[in-house]
Amino acid sequence: MIDLYCHILPGVDDGPPTLDETLALARTQVAAGVTRVTATPHVTWDIPTTSQQVIEGVASVNQALRGAEIPLEVLTGGEIAITRAADLDDDELRALALGGGPWILVESPLTPSAAGFDNVLHHLQARGHRILLAHPERCPAFIREPERLSSLVHAGMLTSITAGALVGRFGSTVSRYAHELVRDGLVHNVASDAHDTRRRPPGMRDELWEAGYGEHAEWWCEEVPAAIVSGGEIPHPPPAPLPVKRKRGGFAGLLRRR
Repeated sequence: MIDLYCHILPGVDDGPPTLDETLALARTQVAAGVTRVTATPHVTWDIPTTSQQVIEGVASVNQALRGAEIPLEVLTGGEIAITRAADLDDDELRALALGGGPWILVESPLTPSAAGFDNVLHHLQARGHRILLAHPERCPAFIREPERLSSLVHAGMLTSITAGALVGRFGSTVSRYAHELVRDGLVHNVASDAHDTRRRPPGMRDELWEAGYGEHAEWWCEEVPAAIVSGGEIPHPPPAPLPVKRKRGGFAGLLRRR
């Protein structure tokens, strides 16, 4: 699997503070079935991460992973706040794109007010950038006005929801909206948004099986991410899954182990 959304670089944002903790996070990713991770540190006014920092950090982490014989590859990227994205030039945005492809990961606002958000996204799109929206299920503006997200998707943008949201890790309101997005065919990628091994650990496949969507893991966590980082055509989606809750270790667990 490919995790498109992970704060794996050490000492850059609110991810792992040290290289040792980055390696621990990497081992947990591998144990969860992940082979490639996109490093997506925050790019905000408060955390003004640059593409050069990301490039150097990814090179350093990959070297450490090889030295520790951890079979994980880290790719470049960034989680770009909308207020920061509007200020960055096109070269910097392209350098922060996921895996060097044409898609940039733009953070959906976590504040109740998201005035102008849609206009900035359309402007970025008009400049030639393809947009993947991070954690729209946690965006109060989208929860309050779901037609806004639907309109953005119809305009060609994609969404990446956090696996933990489907199993209630961000509360019942977020979980309910995440399931609605799945039902409405508005989910294109599921990622971990992992920050560490304890408070915000990795995990995609187990969470999807627990939520009843395990059979869609290949499209959400392999096929679509591969197309995003390569710049290829996004594969046609399978039929929208039915939101049937399965318990971990029961029937879903048996299927997952096959």
